[in-house]
Amino acid sequence: MAGEISFLTLDPGHFHAALVQKEMYPEVSPRSRVFAPLGPDLLAHLERIAGFNRRTDRPTTWELDIHAGVDFARHAFSQPPGSVVILAGFNARKIDYIRQAVAAGMHVLADKPWIINPADLPKLQEALATAERSGLIAYDIMTERSEITSILQRALVNDPDVFGSAVAGTPEEPGVFMDSVHFLKKQVAGLPLRRPAWYFDIKQQGEGLSDVGTHLVDLAMWIAQPDQAITAARDVRILAARRWPTIVTRDDFRQITGQADFPDFLKSQLDGDCLPYFCNNRVTYTLCGIHVVLNVAWGLEAEPGAGDTHMASFRGTKSKIEIRQGKDENFKSELFVMPTSGADLRGALEKRIASWQAVHPGVTLATSKTGFHVVVPDRLRIGHEAHFAAVVRRFLRYVKKREPLPAWENPNMLAKYHVTTRGVEQASTSQP
Repeated sequence: MAGEISFLTLDPGHFHAALVQKEMYPEVSPRSRVFAPLGPDLLAHLERIAGFNRRTDRPTTWELDIHAGVDFARHAFSQPPGSVVILAGFNARKIDYIRQAVAAGMHVLADKPWIINPADLPKLQEALATAERSGLIAYDIMTERSEITSILQRALVNDPDVFGSAVAGTPEEPGVFMDSVHFLKKQVAGLPLRRPAWYFDIKQQGEGLSDVGTHLVDLAMWIAQPDQAITAARDVRILAARRWPTIVTRDDFRQITGQADFPDFLKSQLDGDCLPYFCNNRVTYTLCGIHVVLNVAWGLEAEPGAGDTHMASFRGTKSKIEIRQGKDENFKSELFVMPTSGADLRGALEKRIASWQAVHPGVTLATSKTGFHVVVPDRLRIGHEAHFAAVVRRFLRYVKKREPLPAWENPNMLAKYHVTTRGVEQASTSQP
C-alpha cells in the first residue's frame, strides 16, 4: 500500500542521496522529509529531486517537507519509528548518524562508505547488532551487485564446469585482481557534477580504497565466496598497501567545486599552488586463502568519449573469467572467459547461457581472441544510476516483509570495512 513506508533524507552531501529518489516506489509515500543544515549541499539535493519531478520521461512526484537549521539532526531522530533514513556523503560522521537512527527505531539505507577509520569498526558492529536486535534493516547501497556483467560473472565463477576451482595465486599473480578508475570531473543525470569542497578532505571523504574501493572489496566476497559469512580475524589477512596522490591545481579545484580558492582546511595540505589529493590506493590481501589485489584510482577528467573504467579478473583451474571496461570495449562492461590450456569449455558455456534465457534473455556466446565473449544485449544494461532503484527495491522487500537480512550480510559488512579501513591505515605508513 502506498504510504506504508516514508523516506527521511538526512544531511545529504553526495548526489547518491538524490539517486535513491530518481524513481517512485509503490510501497513508499510520495511525501518525504529532508533534514539538513541550510547551505549549498541541501540546495543541490533539492534541485536534483526537483529535476526528477520536472523531467518529461516518467517524471517523479515527490513532495518534500524540508527542515533546515542547526538542530536538524535532533528533529530528524524525533520522528516516528519505522521511517527509512537515507544517508550519503559526510563519511566521517555517517556511522554516528546510523547509530542514532537505529537507536530511534528507524531503518537505514546508507551509501558507502559507512566508516573510513578502523577506530570506528566497533561502532559499526554496535549499529548492526542494534538493528538486528530491533528487527530493523540497515542496508549498504552496493549498486555493483546489480550490474548485469557482475551478476553473470558471479554465476560463471561458481560453475565448476566452466571455472573449475579457485586458484589461490600469489601477491604477484593473484587469484582475484580488480582495477577501477574514476574521474573527478563528470556528469550526473546529464548535468556537470559540482563536488563540495570538503570532498577533497580525506579526513572527511576518505581515500580511494575506503570510498569507491568498498565496492571492489564487496564484489570480491560476493563473487568468490557467495552467501558465505566472512570473519575478518579468520578469513582476511592484509599483506601490503600503498597510496599516491592525484594532483589538483587551483584551476581544477575551481572547475570541480565552483569555489575560487582552496578553503582554509585544505591549505595546510597544499604543495605550492596544488593539492596532492590522496585518493588512490592499492591493497593486497588474502580472502579465505585466495590472494586478492585491488587497485583504486581517480583521474581528473576522462578523455573525450571515454569514461570510468573497471576490470575484474577471477582465476580458476579451468578458466579465467574477466570483466573489462576500457577503450577496447568502448567503455562498456564486457564479460570474457579465457580457458586454461587444453580446457574445452564451449559445451559447458552454452549450457549455462541457455539456462539464463528465462531471466536474462538475449545473452549469447561469441568467440574472442583469447577464448569467449559473453555478449550482453543493451536492453539488460540498465546503467549505474538505475542500479540505485534496483538496490532500493531489494531493500524495500526486506522492510515490507519484515524479514531479516541474509545471515552473511552483517559479518561481511564488518569484514569489508576491515579491509578498506585497515588497508588505508597501512597505506598511510608507506611512501606515496
